[in-house]
Amino acid sequence: MNEGRTTNRRPNRSANAQRTQTGGGSGHGSGQASRSSRGTKSNSTAAGRKKTQPAASQKSGGRTRSVKRQPETAVVKAEKNKKPTAKTGGSQGGRQNSKQKKGIKGPSVKIIPLGGLLEIGKNMTALEYENEIMIIDCGLSFPDDDMFGIDKVIPDFTYLKENSKKIKGLVITHGHEDHIGAVPYLLKELNVPIYGTRFPLGLIENKLKEHNLKAKMHVIKAGETFKLGKHFAIEALRITHSVVDAVCLSITTPVGKIFHTGDFKIDYTPIDGDPIDFARLAQIGSEGVLLMMADSTNVLRQGYTSSERVVGRTLGNIFRSSDKRIIIATFSSNVHRIQKIIDLAIQCNRKVAISGRSMVNVVDLAKELGYIKIPANMLVDLNRTKNIPDKELVVITTGSQGEPMSALARMASSDHKAIKIRKGDMVILSSSPVPGNELTVANVVNKLVEKGAEVIYSDIADIHVSGHACQEELKLMHSLIRPKFFMPVHGEYRHLQTHAELGKTMGIPEENIFLLKNGDCLTVSQKDAFMTEQVTEAEGIMVDGLGVGDVGNIVLRDRRLLSESGLIILVAAIDKRAGRIASGPDIISRGFVYVRENEDLIDEACRKAEEILEECVSKDMKDWNGMKTAVREGLRKYIYSKTKRNPIILPIFLEV
Repeated sequence: MNEGRTTNRRPNRSANAQRTQTGGGSGHGSGQASRSSRGTKSNSTAAGRKKTQPAASQKSGGRTRSVKRQPETAVVKAEKNKKPTAKTGGSQGGRQNSKQKKGIKGPSVKIIPLGGLLEIGKNMTALEYENEIMIIDCGLSFPDDDMFGIDKVIPDFTYLKENSKKIKGLVITHGHEDHIGAVPYLLKELNVPIYGTRFPLGLIENKLKEHNLKAKMHVIKAGETFKLGKHFAIEALRITHSVVDAVCLSITTPVGKIFHTGDFKIDYTPIDGDPIDFARLAQIGSEGVLLMMADSTNVLRQGYTSSERVVGRTLGNIFRSSDKRIIIATFSSNVHRIQKIIDLAIQCNRKVAISGRSMVNVVDLAKELGYIKIPANMLVDLNRTKNIPDKELVVITTGSQGEPMSALARMASSDHKAIKIRKGDMVILSSSPVPGNELTVANVVNKLVEKGAEVIYSDIADIHVSGHACQEELKLMHSLIRPKFFMPVHGEYRHLQTHAELGKTMGIPEENIFLLKNGDCLTVSQKDAFMTEQVTEAEGIMVDGLGVGDVGNIVLRDRRLLSESGLIILVAAIDKRAGRIASGPDIISRGFVYVRENEDLIDEACRKAEEILEECVSKDMKDWNGMKTAVREGLRKYIYSKTKRNPIILPIFLEV
């Protein structure tokens, strides 16, 4: 979808710019800023690409595809003109482009991120060796505030469709939406076998049922090694995260090992008692790792991420000291936390009710797979909770992010059929707002407090811990794996840049650290690596209802204008033969002004439109598009002079 592109997302890779932007000083300094960069691509960029010199053709998915060489940047040209010095401090991008020119001898692996870079969510990466491709994850991201009506955003599968004959399988690291949410949309385009542990495959199976799809799914276990095609041998290793059955991947290729951390944190005391196998990670590092791709989501935070057991202790104190009805909202995928809530309810002689479709589905799946243990007669139907005393009930619900249609939001708005918030209720938001959701969460909290509920959230008590590694945990991972080349993934530019700086402190040479964006390609051999910019289209594809990719920047612009200034529809009937206006013009206003209170403005606008139409008819104008343009422009100027607003004006002419 070409409409949704922008050139301002391309990071400045000069060394000075990197130092300046460390810690969030760049234009991508917030989740909103980076995600909203899905704008239109400038014509100058398109023109620049047309001028690139084609390299040798290569086979791609059964057909020949021309590979274009990226034009030299101003930085590279400047590096050429510089006189040799002991240390020029030239850009990392300049070094990478010089490597690209001299090329790599011998076999190499291509790493092509299709999502998850310069953004939060939509994680997807392709690894390609000769005529084989393996895919890691296939997630979605949620729309920005200015994406009116958009349900979700998924990766662009163009490169995969062009190379469909090469694809050997999709490997899933864990079951969060930003890693599995786009799987049904991929399967509608390509028939790809899926490999993953039991829990994420169970979640995917539920999604496929909703889309009436089927797929070949292969269950893997932590510690198991399996092959994809002839060239990829993948060892799945247990990793701790905020969802069960998460794994990291050690991928053996003909050129060396590639290590992908997936999303992780280092929890020495996990709820399930199954910690990370540090000995095996150290062994993999000792065997030699060519490239590491590591989670960067929490790299801005110093220190360590707290254990999930901290949340358990805090919740335990709340449960034991309260005789009120407890309503607790958390992520439906956080099975360990749900189990802890159920255990506390048992200790405090409380029944448990489940609210929210996704929460019900996940609890049912986790029970079926044995990840959650609930005694008989512990769960009660949500519609029968009215007969249970408040001190004997816990309601586990969705809506910790303030989603408008979630169960907790409907409770706060008194729209929930079974649960009505009463004075004295204790509501616990066992999560932290995802960047961009702070306002919606605050709105829900305010509504709950207005209804007399006592609301506890992360700012008040330790009722949530992150599932992502902070700086000291990332340093430990770097120390264990000790990669030759390093590529930070899963984060906005500020996260990737900070992680790159952290990698340098761990002894990785600056020229061996690569900051990519979606659609770039990192080519790695045993001795060398270089980056090629924009080898494929990789902007987000917007999903609106059943439409996939049919809403682009132009449609979003119109929706934004409608939301800001409203719509004016002007209707007139014209008798072309008689050369007169047969009826009208009449004006219909939607979202502009309230007509009954602004009749003078509407009447004057009608007269202005009539004058313009009569002038067009008197000139015997046959082109209706010209008449519409004249009416639109004349009416726009008049309305702006009276209101300082620019509504969308839609003329409709009927020929009689």
